[in-house]
Amino acid sequence: QEEDSPSRYPLYNDKTKQEKPRTHTHIHQFNNIQSFCFKKRIQHQHPTFTMMMKNMQACTLGLLLAASSSQAFAPREMRTRQPLLQPLRVAMEPPPTAKEVVDEFNNNNNDNDWSPDSYKKTKISQGPKYEDPAELEEAVSILEKNSPLVFAGEVRSLHEQLARATSGQGFLLMGGDCAEAFNEFNVDHVRDSFRVILQMALVLTFGSAMPVIKVGRMAGQFAKPRSEPDEVRGDVSLPSYRGDIINTEEFTPEARRHNPHNMVRAYHQSAQTLNILRAFSTGGYADISRLHAWNLDFVENTPEGSRYRKFADKVDESLRFMKAIGVDTGAPAFTKTDFYVAHECLLLPYEQALTRKDSTTDRWYDCSGHMLWVGERTRQLDGAHLEFVRGIGNPLGVKISDKCTPEELIEIIDTMNPQNIPGRLTIIVRMGAEKLRKNLPGLIRAVQREGKSVLWISDPVHGNTYKTESGIKTRSFEKIRDELRAFFDVHDEMGSHPGGVHLEMTGEDVTECTGGLSGVTEATLADRYHTYCDPRLNGQQALELAFLIAERMRIRTGLPPIDE
Repeated sequence: QEEDSPSRYPLYNDKTKQEKPRTHTHIHQFNNIQSFCFKKRIQHQHPTFTMMMKNMQACTLGLLLAASSSQAFAPREMRTRQPLLQPLRVAMEPPPTAKEVVDEFNNNNNDNDWSPDSYKKTKISQGPKYEDPAELEEAVSILEKNSPLVFAGEVRSLHEQLARATSGQGFLLMGGDCAEAFNEFNVDHVRDSFRVILQMALVLTFGSAMPVIKVGRMAGQFAKPRSEPDEVRGDVSLPSYRGDIINTEEFTPEARRHNPHNMVRAYHQSAQTLNILRAFSTGGYADISRLHAWNLDFVENTPEGSRYRKFADKVDESLRFMKAIGVDTGAPAFTKTDFYVAHECLLLPYEQALTRKDSTTDRWYDCSGHMLWVGERTRQLDGAHLEFVRGIGNPLGVKISDKCTPEELIEIIDTMNPQNIPGRLTIIVRMGAEKLRKNLPGLIRAVQREGKSVLWISDPVHGNTYKTESGIKTRSFEKIRDELRAFFDVHDEMGSHPGGVHLEMTGEDVTECTGGLSGVTEATLADRYHTYCDPRLNGQQALELAFLIAERMRIRTGLPPIDE
């Protein structure tokens, strides 16, 4: 292809494609190796490597500064929150680290008017209607006696990583099922989704030269909001299916009854899911030396798989280099990874029952997941869901569409993050490409004007759902790609950080979304359409998006495309 061909940078259009910096090839190779190694904290583990890298940096620092204003290539001791090239200033204390910011947040817990059940005094949207209060109380009592699913220290670790991402030093990758189901649960399903997320994270890490925070929509993503409280089939009307944690999909009165004991079953499945994820992330499955072994069959047998192997070869070059200088690639930094879970804060009795007070900080944490978000349909300023989340110490997210005004967004931020703590709040944008280009600049401008600290990420799937002529709900890969392109374009224009992506996806080879290299069409949707809720990207489509995002991020940081 010609170098200026728009298809060379798929997330760029003709108006926004920027000229790539022209620097010598060895500089890019050095950047890749150095960035990769620093993310793994090798400089603290091997003095020979540290000395060699410092010498190499001394020879190339001038060229790096000329090539890019990004700090992603600089060693940790030289990174600041401000650009490297600044006028001389009077010496002052360095800015607080991410850990210091989180510690300050946890040590200032003076909200005496909040409790885990204070939400009951407000209006509850999208809540179930349990027939028997005694049955509900019994289920909640069982959950209150069970152990937490996650722990406060894990939550604080995620918060610190998100705080760094808020300042442009990280990228948040969230992915997983639309809604978990009881009868779909098995180890292979969890493993396949985990593996694709790791593959995506590797592409994004090496492509963007910054850490990628991996968060799965897992171990709690059971409940779903609904537009209508009831579903009508012929002459029969029954409560709508709201996710297995509330009722089940079969169209019978017993299955559609809101059953509080489903929460207990969801808890136990979530505990199993977390056990599997912890085993995979710390037990050697995430060993970076096994990169090729992670390739799924459908990746290896497609053109995208060939492109992915080119990328893997570059990682292999870095690994061989590090082994040659004596770095132990069998160390934990290369065989383990941090992996967190998140879900929508929708079913408040479940969240309340799993909320615990941390003994070290005296702060409340919702121990059902590391991170929770509030959806578009439940983010009312006077509603129960904002009331609940404002009092917990977990990192939070909120989904916004084109319906959200700048004034409303500032009020939401003030409610969910009144102390303006970095990493505390993530704004998840779901609008569709055209509406995003029109509405997102005003929202970013308001946040910048008010000095609010938030992490902006894109949810490009929810705003691009439609039904085919045969009545099948699906999503277009091309529309999803267009919204991601718009998201990056707007942030380039506003000078803000496009901090992540939130996808409904699975590691399985399903046919639920059309387009992409997978070749799914409306005619083939029924082949493997397995979702109980909304359509999901399959593993190949998700990995293809990761390559597109990585190429866009590389251009932002002054690196050449992955496939060069």
